[in-house]
Amino acid sequence: MPADGPQVAAIYNYYIETSHATFELEPVDTAEMEKRMRETDRGGYPFFVAEEEGEIAGYAYGRYFRPRAAYRRSIEVSVYIRNRHEGRGIGKKLYDELFPVIFAGDFHAVIAGVSLPNDASVKLHEGFGFEKVAHFREVGFKFGRWIDVGYWELLIAGK
Repeated sequence: MPADGPQVAAIYNYYIETSHATFELEPVDTAEMEKRMRETDRGGYPFFVAEEEGEIAGYAYGRYFRPRAAYRRSIEVSVYIRNRHEGRGIGKKLYDELFPVIFAGDFHAVIAGVSLPNDASVKLHEGFGFEKVAHFREVGFKFGRWIDVGYWELLIAGK
C-alpha cells in the first residue's frame, strides 16, 4: 500500500488544488500521504485502490468518524477518482470492494460527508442506500466562496 503513495497523493492534490471536494488548502507530499495510509491500516480501516492500465484510477477508504470512544462503531468513507477518469464507474467499483469489508467489521453506521454541490458523489452514495441526514450551510471557505456540506448515512442492519 505505501508504494501507492505517490499516485494517491497526486490524485488527492488535484482535488486540493482545483475543487471543494476537500477542505484542505495545501497539497500533501508523498510522505504525508503514506503516513495517512499507514494510520488507516493500523487503525483497522480499509483502503482500496483501483488500477487501470498500471495506473491508479482512484481510491476509497474508511476511517474513524470522530475520535471519541463512543463513535468507534461509526466509520466515515471517502472516494477520490483520478482526473479524467470520472464517469467510468470506478467509484462504484471501489465501494463494491470497500463496503463488504466494512459490513463484516464491527461497524453500525457508515457516514459520508459531501461538499456541495457535488451531484456525482450524492448519486454514488444514494445509489448504495445512503440517506441525507444533515446539511450545514457555509461551513467551509475555499476559492473565495462559502461551501455547504451535507452528510449521508447508511445504517448497517443487524449491528
